[in-house]
Amino acid sequence: MLKLNSKFFLRIILILIVMGTLAFLVFNQNGLLKFINLKKEINQLDMQIKNAEEKIKSLELEIDSLNTSKEKIERVAREKYHMMKSNERVLKIEEN
Repeated sequence: MLKLNSKFFLRIILILIVMGTLAFLVFNQNGLLKFINLKKEINQLDMQIKNAEEKIKSLELEIDSLNTSKEKIERVAREKYHMMKSNERVLKIEEN
């Protein structure tokens, strides 16, 4: 009977040690939960970097087209700055 109780207590102690170790690995300051959260944050930052790189590329193409194309410069001047040639008239259409 004494041998049975000692094996039982030994198993309980072993289970408690394993559970404590697992809890420590998961919940400590540098544990598994922190690792998972940081991994998600890295993925989000990578997506933001990719989006920013794509925007930079499109803006560089826009700059290049403005440097090489007079038609593009004229279109931007008309649309963005509401400029017109001296012999043109501007018509505004209002919707009711």
